[in-house]
Amino acid sequence: MERRNAWKDYTKKEVRELEKLNKQYREFLDAGKTERECTAQAVVMAEKAGYRNLSEVIEAGAALQPGDKVYSVNMKKSISLFQIGRKPMEKGMAILGAHIDSPRMDIKQNPLYEDTELAYLDTHYYGGIKKYQWVTLPLAIHGVVVKNDGTVIDIRIGEDEKDPVFCVTDLLIHLAHERMEKKADKVIEGEALDILFGSQPLKGEEKDAVSKNVLSILKEKYDIEEEDFLSAELEVVPAGKARESGIDASMIMAYGQDDRVCAFTSLLAMLEVENTEYTTCCLLVDKEEIGSVGATGMRSNVFENTVAEVMECLGQYSEMALRRCLANSKMLSSDVSAAFDPVYASAYEKKNAAYFGRGMVFNKFTGSRGKSGSNDANAEFMAQIRGVLKDAKVAYQTAELGKVDIGGGGTIAYIMALYGMDVIDCGVAVLNMHAPWEVTSKADVYETKKGYVVFLEKIFG
Repeated sequence: MERRNAWKDYTKKEVRELEKLNKQYREFLDAGKTERECTAQAVVMAEKAGYRNLSEVIEAGAALQPGDKVYSVNMKKSISLFQIGRKPMEKGMAILGAHIDSPRMDIKQNPLYEDTELAYLDTHYYGGIKKYQWVTLPLAIHGVVVKNDGTVIDIRIGEDEKDPVFCVTDLLIHLAHERMEKKADKVIEGEALDILFGSQPLKGEEKDAVSKNVLSILKEKYDIEEEDFLSAELEVVPAGKARESGIDASMIMAYGQDDRVCAFTSLLAMLEVENTEYTTCCLLVDKEEIGSVGATGMRSNVFENTVAEVMECLGQYSEMALRRCLANSKMLSSDVSAAFDPVYASAYEKKNAAYFGRGMVFNKFTGSRGKSGSNDANAEFMAQIRGVLKDAKVAYQTAELGKVDIGGGGTIAYIMALYGMDVIDCGVAVLNMHAPWEVTSKADVYETKKGYVVFLEKIFG
């Protein structure tokens, strides 16, 4: 069952809509290279669309009504949005859930050191990466430094053309014969992923003069002391903007498309939908790349608690009503899938692979080697989704992540399935997944956003 390439059927009007959407998407990627930045963008977009902060509603002792729109931010790194439907919430919600963290390098709490008059910052990589892909690239530093008095200093160095950039150095090919014989996962060791941070010594100093100069610059420009690294969250990401890719400009190359491509399209769909029968919800969460752990990951109780707060503001809360709400909900776990790459065809099973330009991708199951750790969606739910997408003429395809004994992966789907709700993985096909620069098809971004809108509006019939 070969799916048709969506580009072949687009009208001129649809191409204009597609290009407009993808321009917005590139701007979203440029402004949001960390979870905090993505959450801040989502708040701005939500408030512009008429959403109110749930905490302010609660503090005011106000009640919610059908048609109301609220959002809740968790530790500035995740956000959930709700549009209240006409049906009681215990009947269930239509949920889109994506993650906004991406593979990167994090600067350690005691990072600065000097060796042979070169200053470095020590890092610890975050998520699944091929470490050798992160050397010699221009890198930027994004994040926050929180001082003892609670002052928060926003850091974003390396994105403006006037900013310096950073890099992890590599050994020249002329001296790398032994290194080239190592396995790929050992060519660059994790502890070698240190950021080259400076080389100019401070005049009048002999010992650690470069480090002292670096610290003087940090103090002058950002009012940061060395000890302030102890309470900092600084992420090292590729420097540079999202770009159109291919001579036909049909693709997008950018950092962090896993999973911000699904986060952006989910958020836009959520903000577009109005006056729904059932409550709709959009979740943008943190920590998926390291197992959805921590207070901002999907394993925490924050989502469940937030749903309870919303129901309380509606006068609908009880423990049983909350349980029914979650069990009766239907969800798309919005996460990316691996696009078929003919250069590496042996890793894929072609009949069950995702392809560029053929629309949003459904992964009925994920997991690895015998579906271990998988959420395996019900056939009835997939049939229901097929029906609403067909009626709306949304291009879609189904896939699995590589060959049976090669591939595998996980999302937040299995966590949400613990509530007993219907949930399936669904998103955009990506080339270069988890690399510093990932590639997507503009057509797939467009079809996925359309599909998310249809899901929110029609999945309950």
